Amino acid sequence: MKLIAIISLGLLFFTACKKVEGEGGSGSITGKINIQDYNSNQTVLLSEYAGFKEDIYIIYGTGDNTFDDKIEASYDGSFEFKYLQPGTYTIFVYSDCLLCNGGEEAITMTVTVDKKKATDVGTINIKK
Repeated sequence: MKLIAIISLGLLFFTACKKVEGEGGSGSITGKINIQDYNSNQTVLLSEYAGFKEDIYIIYGTGDNTFDDKIEASYDGSFEFKYLQPGTYTIFVYSDCLLCNGGEEAITMTVTVDKKKATDVGTINIKK
């Protein structure tokens, strides 16, 4: 009887401790936002500059499309989501879009985070 109880507790322990995407790990996602400033009909690039104070959103896992956290880019356009568990994440930013409903489109990237590793997504260009 004790053996059954120990095995049951062991199984419960191992299944209850499964780590899912989200905070509490040692991985991270880094990147940079670059603004491409276009004329009013988005045909001529006028200037480019760092995307300071731009919002970057993250979705933990692949189960839904509701964002779980949001951060703001630094003065140089850089950003970092810290302390992530290993797994799959989606990050996204909003960019102007003349032909889109609402005038904006989401630029999304699916990212895999490994244990104790920084994953750099590079530079994300958004139109303004």
